[in-house]
Amino acid sequence: MQWIEGHSTVKIQAAGEGDYDEIADVWEASVRETHHFLSSSDIDALKTVVREKLLPNTDIVLVRDDIGKISGFAGVSGSKIEMLFVAPEYMGRGIGKRLFWHAVFEMNAHRLDVNESNLGALDFYMRLGCKVTGRSPLDGMGNPYPILHLEWIRSEG
Repeated sequence: MQWIEGHSTVKIQAAGEGDYDEIADVWEASVRETHHFLSSSDIDALKTVVREKLLPNTDIVLVRDDIGKISGFAGVSGSKIEMLFVAPEYMGRGIGKRLFWHAVFEMNAHRLDVNESNLGALDFYMRLGCKVTGRSPLDGMGNPYPILHLEWIRSEG
């Protein structure tokens, strides 16, 4: 098992409803760090949607650090990764990659969407083998933030 600073083990576990407020806080911190194209009011409005609509209707798994704080999470619905976010202080340490592979191999999710302007996330998913399969000019809420549709396809060989 890969060692990650602040984590004596990296155990992915199912989230419970009692985790939703902390997950929403991790989502917000991650989005503020990476989604520079969104305004603060956009993020505030989206956080309410994430907390009240997405989290209760998505299978959520998470990783906790050694003191029990959530350091990252992924949400899957059907064959789609709906969310994958890592707390800023843990970005670049392998947690996102572990959550991605868990979603792919344990939760059978192989599709996801990423904001076209979130170049860091796009690069992350492309390095993991995802391919762009389409583009939408508006996000899921009808806002002018283009979305790229990605798919991870198992390579043979």
